[in-house]
Amino acid sequence: MSTLVTPRTLSGFRDYLPSLMLAREEVLRRARDVYRSYGFTPIDTPACESLDVLLGKGGDESDKLVYRVKSARGEGDAEMGLRFDLTVPFARFSAQYINELGTPFKRYAMGPVWRGERPGKGRYREFWQCDFDTIGTTSNAADIETALVINDLFTAIGFDKFEIRVNNRMVLNGLLDSFGLRDKSVVVLRAIDKLDKIGRDAVLAEMTSQDVPLMSAESVLSFTQLRGPDALDSLEAALGSVKTVVGLQRGGPNVDGGPKLIEAGIAQLRELLAVAKAAGVPDGRIKIDLSIARGLDYYTGTIYETFLTDLPGIGSVCSGGRYDNLASKYTKQVLPGVGASLGLDRLIAAMEELKHPLLTGQSTPAQVLVVNFDATRLGDYQRIARALRAAGVNVEVYPDAKKVGAQLGYAEKRGFKLAVIAGPAEFEQGVWKVKNLAKREEAAVPESELIGAIQAALR
Repeated sequence: MSTLVTPRTLSGFRDYLPSLMLAREEVLRRARDVYRSYGFTPIDTPACESLDVLLGKGGDESDKLVYRVKSARGEGDAEMGLRFDLTVPFARFSAQYINELGTPFKRYAMGPVWRGERPGKGRYREFWQCDFDTIGTTSNAADIETALVINDLFTAIGFDKFEIRVNNRMVLNGLLDSFGLRDKSVVVLRAIDKLDKIGRDAVLAEMTSQDVPLMSAESVLSFTQLRGPDALDSLEAALGSVKTVVGLQRGGPNVDGGPKLIEAGIAQLRELLAVAKAAGVPDGRIKIDLSIARGLDYYTGTIYETFLTDLPGIGSVCSGGRYDNLASKYTKQVLPGVGASLGLDRLIAAMEELKHPLLTGQSTPAQVLVVNFDATRLGDYQRIARALRAAGVNVEVYPDAKKVGAQLGYAEKRGFKLAVIAGPAEFEQGVWKVKNLAKREEAAVPESELIGAIQAALR
């Protein structure tokens, strides 16, 4: 006798039962509709890529998270890995097909990605991303549109309490240049990215442990902690002191380069705020946060992180930014891009905690159950079910001629809205009983009026 294998889910992975899966599919549908409304077109790329495609674009830390894939039979001539995001494969895709696609090219893609990292609240080793990107333009209009899409995306999913925090890597890079830290950019930016999680002192300790001078680390942190409506004004007012401090610390070489880069980043952020306001985005929805750094190495301009204000502890649920050099690994053609990614599984985890209205508890996509009252009438039950489906109503016919009470209990447990019942008496009269399961109300409807009555009851 064979030993039974204990059914279990791996750490960092999760199953989706029907009620959650229905909500998940609805989020995907709404995201798809928003992306399409802006002209983004769908593409897809393989789950596996050659390791030389994946490695080296997200930085050393991302490289450590890549799952290597090996054939059980040792076949194939390339080392492979599972994609850790949808952006790097898109860069490869763009370099491969851009002459056919033309620019600017706007795409969206939805699918699973894998990262070998420690699981946590809303953080999984396998999760879905829902990306949208514009490639082939450096225009700030594309960066601004990215923020507008994020706003419309969360509004469409049914959130009104969220904020889009934005920064610009030119501001951060300008600060690094000003304080002589460009060669420490990876260390500094990754430390700053943890500011809300581990606090200022721990961030300072992490930077100084990597040979970042304490005075320079403190100077950079003092600026990155600016946030809110006055952050850009405060930063602009401080540009003069940046030059003074740099002159004292470094004797003045390249003193102007950093501040000029900061000024360029500020100008882009100001335009973003102005256009978003003119386009009707609610005041306060988009916020400047100079601590937003994004840990991946490939960002070059505006960067975005989106937080649910009722549940900020779960982290950003939609992030992204501008990446002007990402495709340079695959082509000499310059292919600048900007985009963002909705983290579907983290968002679903947040929706569970917040008891979001999309999580209705319904575990069936069908709205109507046709009760199997009399097994000899199965043909009539299937006939009426097909007529309702043709009218756009999702219908399930119960497979067994069990007691009506048992079938109605099945319908209530799974979240059907209506039950349709007909036995010998109803067939003789040419009517169907329509039962509203929530209201526990029942009415006899002539068959000729049944479709209209059900459509009205479902509105």
